[in-house]
Amino acid sequence: MSQEHTVPAEVVETEPTEIPEPGAVTIVVPTFNESANVRQLLHQITEAVPARLPCEVVFVDDSTDDTPEVIEKAAQDCPFPVTVLHREEPVGGLGGAVVEGLKAATSDWIVVMDGDCQHPPSLVPDLVATGERAGAGLVVASRYIKGGSRAGLAGSYRIAVSRGATWLTKALFPRRLHGISDPMSGFFAIRRSAVTAEVLQPLGYKILLELAVRSRPRTVTEVPFVFQDRFAGESKSTAQEGLRFLRHLAGLRTASPVARMIGFGLIGLTGFLPNLVGLWALTALGMHYVPAEILANQLGVAWNFLLIEHLLFRERRRHRRWWDRAGRFALLANADLVLRIPLIALFVHQFHLGVLSATALALVTTFVLRFAGTEALVYLPRRGREKPARDGRTARRAV
Repeated sequence: MSQEHTVPAEVVETEPTEIPEPGAVTIVVPTFNESANVRQLLHQITEAVPARLPCEVVFVDDSTDDTPEVIEKAAQDCPFPVTVLHREEPVGGLGGAVVEGLKAATSDWIVVMDGDCQHPPSLVPDLVATGERAGAGLVVASRYIKGGSRAGLAGSYRIAVSRGATWLTKALFPRRLHGISDPMSGFFAIRRSAVTAEVLQPLGYKILLELAVRSRPRTVTEVPFVFQDRFAGESKSTAQEGLRFLRHLAGLRTASPVARMIGFGLIGLTGFLPNLVGLWALTALGMHYVPAEILANQLGVAWNFLLIEHLLFRERRRHRRWWDRAGRFALLANADLVLRIPLIALFVHQFHLGVLSATALALVTTFVLRFAGTEALVYLPRRGREKPARDGRTARRAV
């Protein structure tokens, strides 16, 4: 849309029965092989939205079928602009697609919804109007407040998974998700001024969780909605997506340095298991315990490296090649052993500590140094060596 709209500096209080006059809205729809649904979705948007609210629709498409072509044909009958951004590389999955849509939006309000018709477009004007009335930066369409329903979730298994994921996320982020009853919702409205797309690091399909944790607006409100049955096709929810969701949770929970240090320590504790198993196996084969301990320690180092790569520093892996990261991490981990003995001797002879106290203090000291060294020497970007990310998308204005 060519016309720019600005959010008023002050929110005018209205009576509950009044509907404020909002600006235009950009509807962002991430799609993956939804060719059987997009025509119906555009028809529903045409029937429900433009008469009450000027709009544009931006599809961000990762499909391997003819979804972009179907959108272009269906858009010819739409009274509003429709754009298709097709990504050759689906970086970040559905969440990454939404971030691309946020960057492409031109309206003050952005509504994110799925392309399978389970999110009713008739609610789009109400989401924006509620946000204007409440002076909110984020309006969540919730299945779990009065008037909402999860009816469209097929089967008790999906219902159990959805409720379990909701409980888990709210338990892990009680402060950031306060006032959001449905953090798993993929249907919400957000002011363009309330989000900085560059700070988002999505992984998988739970983009609202990413927004709420990393870039939550001060004021959040909710609107109930009834989750509809899928119009056509099958759900894209798989066990692989579930694993990506858990990885995403781990990355969000360890975003702060303190949480990352705690996670680093817990992962280090788990490294004792492969270390002990390796030591047992090597000594059982007749190897002397000294070289056996050195080799077994490398198993623990490799175990720790794999876990911190995927759970703590996933978003920073691009700064160095994997062999560079692995080599630096192994060097720091083995230097920890070399440094610990002189530290114990120093604490015992110079500060007159007992052996157990000196050992404990040396363990804490080397742990802190190893964590700081891992962050600074393995995962911080090198100065002047950042490569610009490849766009990997093709933009087409359908109408």
